[in-house]
Amino acid sequence: MPDLSATLPPVPTLLVTAAAFLLGSLVSGVLYSRARGADIRDRDLPGGSGTWRQFGRGAAALVTAGDILKGVLAALLARAVVPQGGEALAALVTGAVVAGHCYPAFFGFRGGGGIAPLLGALLVFAPGVLLALLLTAAVVIPTYKATLQARLKLNAVPFTTAVAVPVGLLVGALTGGFWPLLAGGVVMAVRAAHLLRLERA
Repeated sequence: MPDLSATLPPVPTLLVTAAAFLLGSLVSGVLYSRARGADIRDRDLPGGSGTWRQFGRGAAALVTAGDILKGVLAALLARAVVPQGGEALAALVTGAVVAGHCYPAFFGFRGGGGIAPLLGALLVFAPGVLLALLLTAAVVIPTYKATLQARLKLNAVPFTTAVAVPVGLLVGALTGGFWPLLAGGVVMAVRAAHLLRLERA
């Protein structure tokens, strides 16, 4: 299990964590939908799936790429400013960029689910973990749709996330990348619980 014993310089760490949150707060789905004269959050979540449902495949690809990119940029900024940060910094920055996407400061703290910026941050901080997540999703999604979805009546994305994250954590514990995935996963779990409560309210 990787440790978090690295001593982080407080001011640069605070700055890159805040910058990651603000980058996360630039929710591509909200920006895109507002450019189209609407706010997607009035009808759907502002991630790639919601954008696909509301605006089509091309818009979804653009929005997903934008949200992945901000995770990449947050991670690259952290690496540049605090190169000695290790997994401690990776966990802080990953959690912050995902939190910004889920609870964006620029859009009334109403954002998406956090998957795309998490993938972007992991692309820099833990590419092996990212590969494990993607391979698991590639197996689970079609299998789930063909077997369990009709009975469970649950969207494939949350089901796949529930399977893929533990696999990714195991890979991260063995190879590195455990803490950034855990940090992003915890934020996503909080957001998912929040969304579920809002649906039932």
